[in-house]
Amino acid sequence: MKNKKQPLRIKRHRRIRVCISGNSTRPRLVVYRSLKNLLAQIIDDTKNRTLFSLSTLDKEVKTKITYAGNIKAMQSFGEIFAAKAKEKGITKVVFDRAGYLYHGRIKVFAEALRKGGVEF
Repeated sequence: MKNKKQPLRIKRHRRIRVCISGNSTRPRLVVYRSLKNLLAQIIDDTKNRTLFSLSTLDKEVKTKITYAGNIKAMQSFGEIFAAKAKEKGITKVVFDRAGYLYHGRIKVFAEALRKGGVEF
């Protein structure tokens, strides 16, 4: 049996993307959530370039987070991501939740980013 929720999420994401786009002053922060991990990218849509990307599968993050499929891990991943983004000089972004509900791990990740100093 195929996943029935995935096409609906992609449909929501396409509908959201009509309104949301990133530029060089406010790039787009898009998240991808799987059952066990989270991937976040900061993208400049005017140049079609990924400025910065980080995942819970990266070595430096994996040493600090043992299991990345829970809210506690997303809190620390959000803080790590915010610190790395500030190192790159990115403080203002447009948050793209990629069709996921603003709930659970996505919400905790977003709040940790705001706490880390990233504005959206």
